[in-house]
Amino acid sequence: MLLPLFLMIIPFVAYATTITSCTFDKDTYHQGQTGYIKVTMYNDGDSKIEVTELTATIDYYYINRNIYLQTVYTNATLPVEIQQGQSNTCYIPFSLPTNIASGYTNVHVRAKTQLWNNHSETWFTSDHPNYEPTLYIESPYKQQLEEQQIINNNTTTMVYLFAATTILFASMPYSSQSSIEEPEPATNL
Repeated sequence: MLLPLFLMIIPFVAYATTITSCTFDKDTYHQGQTGYIKVTMYNDGDSKIEVTELTATIDYYYINRNIYLQTVYTNATLPVEIQQGQSNTCYIPFSLPTNIASGYTNVHVRAKTQLWNNHSETWFTSDHPNYEPTLYIESPYKQQLEEQQIINNNTTTMVYLFAATTILFASMPYSSQSSIEEPEPATNL
């Protein structure tokens, strides 16, 4: 009799959910941009599950080297049920600050789920699958450098074109005589 009571007091934890895919909508982000994380979860349990929470915590630095953790939530209406052997995709929107430091940063995606127990017809706390994709924030100076390189390349091309044109015209023979001959006067015979 104590065993059933003990099982009721101790929370039941079952493993049924796997995050199979976690991708960003772009490969590269810049300071102040918005984006989203596409998270696909798979139910590999023997009954339905429901996702009760889906978050992403972005661990980043400001330009002044202060550390900040930003937690963002899915825009899906939760809970979302996933039937046995099925997948579901949710999106987590995020916005980067304008003074975020450039480079790679870790993102901790976490789902909280519950597993349906057919015998007791109740939800039990299930696992909390995690996924850690890496977010790349490009330096604003890189974009400025690339723009400057394009300007420099265009300027160099124009200088070469001008020099080639000048040499071409300088190498042409100069003639002071007209190339059109005047007709001889007609004579009366």
